[in-house]
Amino acid sequence: MNYRDAGLSDGEYGRIKEILGREPNELETALIGVMWSEHCSYKSTRGLLSQFPQSGSSVVQGPGENAGVVDCGGGWGLAFKVESHNHPSAVAPYQGAATGVGGIIRDILAMGARPAASMDGLFFGCPDSSKAVNLAEGIVKGIAGYGNAVGVPTIGGKTFYDPCFEGNPLVNAFNCGLVRLDSIVSSKTARPGDLAVLLGSKTGRDGIAGASFASKELNENSKESRPQIQIGDPFEEKLLIECCLDLRDGGLIASMQDMGAAGILSSSSEIAHKSGVGIEVFCDKIPLRESMAPWEIFLSESQERMLLIVSPEKLDSVKAVADHYALECVAVGSIVEGDRYRVFEKGVLIADLPVSILGDAPLVNWPSAASADAETRRTLPENMSSADPAGDLLRLLGSESGRERREIWEQYDCQVQLRTAEEPGFPVSAMTLPDSDALIIFAMEGEPWKCRAEPYLGAAETMAQSLRQLVLAGATPLGMTQCLNFPSPEDPANFYELSECVRGLATVCRDMECPVVSGNVSLYNETSRGGIYPTPLVVTAGLVSHCAYYLSCGEARAGDIVYLAGPAQGSLGASRWQIVCHGGYGAGPRGATWRYDPEIEKSFAERTLATSRKSCAASARVIAGGGLAVALAKETIFSGVGFEIDTEEIAKHGITEVLFSEGGPRAVYMVRPDSEDKFLAIWDGYPIVRLGQAGGDSLIVKGAFELSSRELRRAFYDGDRLLLKR
Repeated sequence: MNYRDAGLSDGEYGRIKEILGREPNELETALIGVMWSEHCSYKSTRGLLSQFPQSGSSVVQGPGENAGVVDCGGGWGLAFKVESHNHPSAVAPYQGAATGVGGIIRDILAMGARPAASMDGLFFGCPDSSKAVNLAEGIVKGIAGYGNAVGVPTIGGKTFYDPCFEGNPLVNAFNCGLVRLDSIVSSKTARPGDLAVLLGSKTGRDGIAGASFASKELNENSKESRPQIQIGDPFEEKLLIECCLDLRDGGLIASMQDMGAAGILSSSSEIAHKSGVGIEVFCDKIPLRESMAPWEIFLSESQERMLLIVSPEKLDSVKAVADHYALECVAVGSIVEGDRYRVFEKGVLIADLPVSILGDAPLVNWPSAASADAETRRTLPENMSSADPAGDLLRLLGSESGRERREIWEQYDCQVQLRTAEEPGFPVSAMTLPDSDALIIFAMEGEPWKCRAEPYLGAAETMAQSLRQLVLAGATPLGMTQCLNFPSPEDPANFYELSECVRGLATVCRDMECPVVSGNVSLYNETSRGGIYPTPLVVTAGLVSHCAYYLSCGEARAGDIVYLAGPAQGSLGASRWQIVCHGGYGAGPRGATWRYDPEIEKSFAERTLATSRKSCAASARVIAGGGLAVALAKETIFSGVGFEIDTEEIAKHGITEVLFSEGGPRAVYMVRPDSEDKFLAIWDGYPIVRLGQAGGDSLIVKGAFELSSRELRRAFYDGDRLLLKR
């Protein structure tokens, strides 16, 4: 194999020869090439990711393991992570999405945690394209087909539509699991004398070189460059889950690693590298589905496999548990002293590398420069006013990214395991904590339009908005996981946007003391037609100490008083109103979003948490996509009660900004009259305006519009039926 075929540059190959003191053979070249791929090594982003805060009072395990773990109290840990499966889903939508779900579940399992809940971040092309519709249908079916069968509920997510995702949809799979803090499994605890044991499915040719495939632009006209896509078997995965948890409970494993990108190669070399040991792997001991060359065996990404590290005296007991679940279980290698990664075939040494060369790819510092039209992007278009607020609100409610998505999430089993406390369709997702009255809350956010218009502010708003959703619900943030979805970093403008987005996320995380415990980077998301918009997706996790403190939405009742907490206006920059109602799809998102201010965010967080803990509000919504008008409309739809709103006091800069602007620490609260004084005392010193009262069957904004709940529901639930055309 030529080093260029392995994805290595001239400079990288020269560095390899310098480290080895010789030319690598073909197998060694293939092994290094995959481990130095962007997907495995993060060589373009490791320096950027160092900006993230990684420690905090709740952090048990930060980056460096298969998933992060935070302390939820009562001896329980929450393991969670989000991963991308973008390129495979673009080529084979059903299996690409299904195996993305399976892979992230195994990451959680590798921590010794029982997988408890999944979420999905889906970014599709607009549904007026048959290609986008076909991709979306296959992806959603793949998520449902795998998640439902494996018995892990899908409790929420995010779905977003824009033409930039036409040929390169994003599938970001999130999973979390629960583990007793004294039962966490590590990938850093292998010791010389231990055995490397392969558990699960036999190895085949599926997914060979998948990591390299995920590290380059999609070529729509070149099928030969694409790997054979992995095929998932959720029933085998269910057996694997139960087997691994039994092995954990029996104290039979010293370490465990999922076989994800680069399969046996990455799992074995990562365990060795993290543990500071060497490893020897024997090709002829690996169970195969078909005859395969050594490089194929090591780069295969066959699914439903785990690598276990086991003491020799425990191997028979491990095999007995595996036999109970009818799973393949074979010792395929040994942990040794030193720093060598050695591969043998029929007793012959065929690869001999330093473990460190596989685990420490050299960093790449790409040129960085703002795009030529950066100033135009961050400048608001002129004449940003609504001539028809009622019509605009209905359009927003019925738009691709704004309308109800029941036809997606009703395909998912969201109640299996019986821990789901809030079904999909709400701003946050919630599940119960065992042996406790507490709730674990998740908020998933992604803002491609805002990040395209102004990367730093867009990413800061993405992170801040996720935290606002948590604290409004009454949850104290525990930590965050992220997936950075970007086009090629080799373009200076793209790398600039990536760098600025990371800076924006990191700034908010540091200021708001929200540690980043895990994450993923997915680059080269582009086709010959162009790249995706910068799309950092974040999932924050938080804890509501008692379910009585959880504050949801859709609970307004006639007589409730409506308050706007926070500044009257956010920004129309790169807003949903701008794109849907002001011709943004053609021109692209324009205008900087809300300018992040840590002191205002902290003040908002303190007051929202106090409001929930003192039970001062009946219902509440963060003002996000579509602005105040959409927040009020959704409250009307979900609660079944109308509102009469007077915006005269806050409409000094125009009704459009009041109704449709986004961003900033702002929320609309529905307060029972007997709680009003207590509510106002909490919000004293922060912008707070009484907007009106709940009652009747229509949403009335004086001087702007009156829309019946029937009209609002028709727009939200029916729209143009664009999400997934059957």
